[in-house]
Amino acid sequence: QVQLVESGGGLVQAGGSLRLSCAASGRTFSSNRLGWFRQAPGKEREFVAAITWNGVFTYYADSVKGRFTISRDNAKNTVYLQMKSLKPEDTALYYCAAGLGTIVRDPVGYDSWGQGTQVTVSS
Repeated sequence: QVQLVESGGGLVQAGGSLRLSCAASGRTFSSNRLGWFRQAPGKEREFVAAITWNGVFTYYADSVKGRFTISRDNAKNTVYLQMKSLKPEDTALYYCAAGLGTIVRDPVGYDSWGQGTQVTVSS
């Protein structure tokens, strides 16, 4: 497995920006697909974005496409989520995840999870 630690969450006004980071250790970082998920109170965990091991392919939920950008730096064992034009509905606990399988948009495709970082967007 991979150990993951998220950072960068916080409180921001609608229309603002945040960049989340996720530092990894353990299983060879560069071989993992990495993803970001989020979970709001009373809701299921939902897919936000993912990136392949080599950074060539990225995937986004329709709700964040054009506003969020996922990237990775294998030399630093870190994955990022740049979030712009934030909306109150983006408020959630954001999780970083790592996996080796082929399932991208479902949590079952990931076997390592961080503890989460809270993002709160005020209107």
